[in-house]
Amino acid sequence: MTDTLLPNGIKDSGGDSSYFRKGCNPFAQTGRSKLQNTRASLNQQIIKQMRMRAGAENLLKASSNNKVKEMVMLELSYVNSNLQLLMGQLEGLNSSVEVYQNTQETANIPLIALGLKETKEVDYSTMFKDFILEHYSEDGKDYEDEIADLMDLRQACRTPSRNEAGVELLAKYFSHLPLVESRFFSPSRQTGIFFTWYDSFTGVPVCQQNLSLEKASILFNMAALYSQIATRSDRQTVAGLEEAISSFQIAAGTLNHLKETFTHTPSYDMSPAMLSMLIRMMLAQAQECLFEKIALPGIRNQFSSLMKMAQEASKVSEIYDQVHQSMIQTPIKDNVPLFWSTMTQVKTNHYRSMAHFFVASALLDHQLGPNDDEDQQEKTLSQVYDRLPEGRSPLDILKNKDERTRIGKAHIRRAILGHEEALRIYGLCHHLNKLEALQDILKASHQRSLNKSSENENEEEFTDYMEAPDIISKTEHKAEMEVPATTKVKVTDFFQRLGPLSVFSAKQRWTAPRTIRLRPEDRDLGFTLKGETPVQVVSLDPLSPAAADGLKEGDYIVTVGNTDCKWLGVTEVMRLLKDVDEEGIDIQVVSVMDSNPPMPTKSATFCGNLPKTYSMICLAFDDDDKNPKSRKVTKKSSFISWGLKNKLKSASTLSLPTADHSGTLPWNKPCPTFPSSSSYNNDSALY
Repeated sequence: MTDTLLPNGIKDSGGDSSYFRKGCNPFAQTGRSKLQNTRASLNQQIIKQMRMRAGAENLLKASSNNKVKEMVMLELSYVNSNLQLLMGQLEGLNSSVEVYQNTQETANIPLIALGLKETKEVDYSTMFKDFILEHYSEDGKDYEDEIADLMDLRQACRTPSRNEAGVELLAKYFSHLPLVESRFFSPSRQTGIFFTWYDSFTGVPVCQQNLSLEKASILFNMAALYSQIATRSDRQTVAGLEEAISSFQIAAGTLNHLKETFTHTPSYDMSPAMLSMLIRMMLAQAQECLFEKIALPGIRNQFSSLMKMAQEASKVSEIYDQVHQSMIQTPIKDNVPLFWSTMTQVKTNHYRSMAHFFVASALLDHQLGPNDDEDQQEKTLSQVYDRLPEGRSPLDILKNKDERTRIGKAHIRRAILGHEEALRIYGLCHHLNKLEALQDILKASHQRSLNKSSENENEEEFTDYMEAPDIISKTEHKAEMEVPATTKVKVTDFFQRLGPLSVFSAKQRWTAPRTIRLRPEDRDLGFTLKGETPVQVVSLDPLSPAAADGLKEGDYIVTVGNTDCKWLGVTEVMRLLKDVDEEGIDIQVVSVMDSNPPMPTKSATFCGNLPKTYSMICLAFDDDDKNPKSRKVTKKSSFISWGLKNKLKSASTLSLPTADHSGTLPWNKPCPTFPSSSSYNNDSALY
């Protein structure tokens, strides 16, 4: 399952390397590539069936012919049946954990990896070139290479390699998205670009025109890739286990970042409930790897070591039980593969049984001797149990051989029952039956507990049905979420030739470039410059030739002669202008336009879901202005400040001004001076 990497020959402006990788070859016949190709094919079939179902349901609502309704209902039953089959196949893909495991891994329980979300291709070319021409007043064809680089980077993210290079590829694209959003995605207009991503569990497509879905899906795939790196690690070595632990913790941190940042993602696999469950599952698998790391050098056959391993195993069991409980909650259980919930249930019983086996071994094989530290064993045993059998203390159990043996046998019986339950659950899921390594591990553990029971069996003794107490879970190394550093990769803007992003963005609106002829008078151009990049015209002499030619205060200089000045500071621009002769030099400037739309003539508020609309004339009326003299000298407050002043008076509604009946009659009261109709685009005739 080697991931094939292909350099695309395009310069990467966002990294140290001169090329960025194109990801895995989508035609490489690896197990993971086949799985993703099958997933993409299933997604297309699912969306086809969903469209057929939507059309049939619409026809069923619109038709009044009973015969037509019967035919449509029959067709609907076929479509729903096909959808169920396709969903089942997709669940099978999510259950194919053996594809993600290390090829030499046979001695460890398989781990669950997340599959990558699939997406449709996106063509940025037409929209971006049109936007550059319309918004930036530049020829979009000059940016075809940059647009192609961005599209190639996105295409490469669909098949990332299963290593750090693949994660870096996704992180670079994720870091480019805010820059692209600032350049081309205006909050006041739709882009016309649709981003379609498929739910990784159900295959249902989700489509949006903004970049929120794109960002969230890339983050999800980063977490999925980390989980695949973790499952591929060699867990027979310390280095491999450390890689798996770190990768699972980073996957959990990435999912948590996704959950906190994108709270209203329409795809259910990225809903808060589903992400919370996935975070728990990643941390549970990290804790399992931590347990394996402790056990890798071998477990010392000592009382304290066995008790420590019992509590570690109990901790793994406890976390997997929490994961299982979250998986069986509605509506998560309707979307999570049955294989996942069954696997967590198997591991819950398996590790709980291992905990009881370790306690049984400590009690049965290590009697308290004269050379043993009695206080240390008493302290250890008291920390293992939450409650002890009535009338017994830890020291009594340790000193009394019969009592110690009796409790040890109770633990071994409970271990055997737990292993049998794990094997029973294993047999219920046909996807689990494909994992022969898991079955071998479960059977070996079960047999080990049976052997321990037979070693301590005495036919002359009566059968004891004492129930072993629960074991307190405890760990010295708890799995924690790691903040993913890869989500903040430093990249260079593909479209930096458009100018500094602080000025030349989709939010700003400015005039088309104007050509101004500069002719110095007595070596004075008639203005000064300020700012960083680009420089801005200030202190303009209104009588200067530049002002007469159309230069305005606040204009940005974008070119001097044939030199692009968008990224030049004051010093560089002044150097270009200081040697201007009497013939002068042409510069190009742009003026920032007011990005705020004209103030509306109506103001609406909602109270109890009922809209109330008032004209600007009513809102401009100053009810406190009862003295005509004071009205002449008092400056009218703007509409915004009026709202701020009256915020304390009414938080949810606006009241119409009322006449003052205590003083002058309303028809004798002088009318306030209203703004002229030219001040607003008003339709005050309606009022």
